[in-house]
Amino acid sequence: MSNKFLIGWIVIFVVWFAGSFVVHGLLLHDDYGRLPTLFRTEADAQNFFPLMILAHIILAGALVWIYSRGVEPGPWLPQGLRFGVAVALLTVVPTYIIYYVVQPMPGGLVAKQIVFDGILLLILASITAFIYRQRPGT
Repeated sequence: MSNKFLIGWIVIFVVWFAGSFVVHGLLLHDDYGRLPTLFRTEADAQNFFPLMILAHIILAGALVWIYSRGVEPGPWLPQGLRFGVAVALLTVVPTYIIYYVVQPMPGGLVAKQIVFDGILLLILASITAFIYRQRPGT
């Protein structure tokens, strides 16, 4: 395990955790509050907070690991954005569509989840690409 991988894992964990708070804890908070039968109360959710941390540790490690296996020489930003789109199409988009099918989620909320989490993934993948960018002379 390289230093670059460990640094990437930590950075992506912190940014992803904070970004998820912004998306789900702030931007979508009121939308979720209108669906009390689909989501835990905030007090009940706090009992499961360690699992939320664990999930973000796993997400961050997996994202950095997958990127590190496929990074190519070339400009880091386009590569990061391409990776972010691929990961969003593999995870965010189908996951929220499936949730929409099996839960009575409002379509507008699902669209917001896809857009906001998709943007977050583009940011995360770009940060990962920046961490793995090739510096001149290397």
